[in-house]
Amino acid sequence: MIETDIIIIGAGPCGLFTVFEAGLLKLKCHLIDALPQPGGQLSEIYPKKPIYDIPGFPSVLAKDLVDNLIEQAAPFNPEFTLGDRAEHLDRMDDGRWKVTTLRGVEHAAPIVMIAGGLGSFEPRKPPISNITDYEDHGVEYMVRDPDLYKGKRMVIAGGGDSALDWTIFLSKVAAEVTLVHRRSKFRGALDSVEKVKMLADDGKIKLITEAQVTGIQGDGHVQSVTITPKAGNPYQIETDHFVPLFGLTPKLGPLDNWGLEIEKGAIRVDTIDYRTNLPGVFAIGDINTYTGKLKLILCGFHEGTMAVQSAYKIIFPDKKHTLKYTTVTGVQGFQEA
Repeated sequence: MIETDIIIIGAGPCGLFTVFEAGLLKLKCHLIDALPQPGGQLSEIYPKKPIYDIPGFPSVLAKDLVDNLIEQAAPFNPEFTLGDRAEHLDRMDDGRWKVTTLRGVEHAAPIVMIAGGLGSFEPRKPPISNITDYEDHGVEYMVRDPDLYKGKRMVIAGGGDSALDWTIFLSKVAAEVTLVHRRSKFRGALDSVEKVKMLADDGKIKLITEAQVTGIQGDGHVQSVTITPKAGNPYQIETDHFVPLFGLTPKLGPLDNWGLEIEKGAIRVDTIDYRTNLPGVFAIGDINTYTGKLKLILCGFHEGTMAVQSAYKIIFPDKKHTLKYTTVTGVQGFQEA
């Protein structure tokens, strides 16, 4: 059994920053994540997408933010169980919590921090009968590596921010980008809509509205797709990749059976320190909900910071903790204190 002070379920940005905050209190952390590498959505879904709302960074790539968070946490030597999902949460006789993974790895700690983002994700797939035949053979439901499309023809489907943002970005990478949307109006940011329309007017992308992709053809790999307009006959266009960006459906998975208070697919918490209804179990980041909740990374950083302060009091009820500032002691000072 792996023993630690805090088990963090989810190695995304909030989980990684919590390691740092816990380290300042000399608390040891072990992170569990179903993904094979730290970073959560930032690493798995959009590693090369710029993020604009991290304090001190006018713009930072998602992967670079993850790398910085890992470097920031490194002095406190976090340990990881990766590529394995937290499956069971049980209270032990000594009052600690035991988290058992799908592969049977057991972890024990007095504190559990659930930082699982929005849970596990499944892409929303268009109703094309043979689409699964082409998954990873020209059909991708998210853009992980833009270089994959370098010099290639691609069709993007969707009308939200993700479809618009990637159309703009990939117009500089792919040989040919076609954006297909079933309506004439888009759901994304007005600025992005205007940029897409300008690219179409300049002939840098092809924009097809009031139409849907209804078929895929190819011998082992996508070679063309069928476009069905709202008014008119279906037709085919040649392409190397089809990327339907209709969003992801979050699922809580095993967390739904842990006795937590669930509200609209999220874990209800008390904003005093983001504790759940289970003693010693906290929920931070996109996985939690409360009045006025904002699903922003920077809010998750705050939630993890406050949760760790309460965790210290639970682990060391007889010790008085005095807040110290990193600007005075530095990280090395906290390690030696």
